[in-house]
Amino acid sequence: MSSLQAQISKILTWSCVDGPGNRAVLFLQGCNFDCAACHNPHTIGSCNHCGDCIEACPTQALSLKAGRLRFDPDRCTQCDACLEACPVKANPMVPCYSVEDILLLLRKHRAFLSGITVSGGEATMQLPFIRALFAAIGCDRELCHLTRFIDTNGYLGPAGWKSVLNGTDGVMLDIKAFDLERHRRLTGRSNERSLASARLLHEAGKLYELRYLMIPGQTDGEEEIASLREFALSLDGNVRIRLNAFRTHGVRGKASDWPAASRDKVEAAASQLESAGIGPVALPSLW
Repeated sequence: MSSLQAQISKILTWSCVDGPGNRAVLFLQGCNFDCAACHNPHTIGSCNHCGDCIEACPTQALSLKAGRLRFDPDRCTQCDACLEACPVKANPMVPCYSVEDILLLLRKHRAFLSGITVSGGEATMQLPFIRALFAAIGCDRELCHLTRFIDTNGYLGPAGWKSVLNGTDGVMLDIKAFDLERHRRLTGRSNERSLASARLLHEAGKLYELRYLMIPGQTDGEEEIASLREFALSLDGNVRIRLNAFRTHGVRGKASDWPAASRDKVEAAASQLESAGIGPVALPSLW
């Protein structure tokens, strides 16, 4: 059994919005984007053991020992004051899990699950763990029926995808914006690798869904929706699209003052895509 471990910010033992069916979801820590609209900004950074969060904790659940941050879950009240204090958008409470830890969890819940999704942060930043976990699931008689999905921003290069796709059943890929400069403003990165990944995954038959976040005044305009339509058509149109509506829940900084996306605008974009023969198009479950 692989001894590889991953930093995992959160685990859901069931979810019906992170791929098909009922799924276990692992939210891996760390991201190579710095999205202004991120709903989970504490998953972006990796703890550098600076200790700035220690004084912010009202229950003394954090301490430095031998230069390493230590977290005592028995003292923690989940107030999240440490997340607000962290200067690198990290989470000092993140534990490490081994491949065997996750297999044990999946066996416990396997009767209710149709698959597992690794998300983030950006899951592919811990690619060796994903490869080992997916391989172990595929070889396990009790778990091999579970489909294995990755939720990603697509920044992984071709060699990385090649190394993991044999053990992967589907990928959900977020496109943050189509205009290059707009994408840089929103994420701190170019969108070229993300678009290339979408093409590669579609050609490999692994692109389960393109996800697109509609942010009022930024990514919901006619130009952006037209670019989304043309890109989907370049993938032959037979691609599932999920339109997500921007909300300020969990968002920090300037984006916390941005307006929420309207249902009418999101549904109008969905109609445009469907009229072009693209789809199916999925809408938010809740407004």
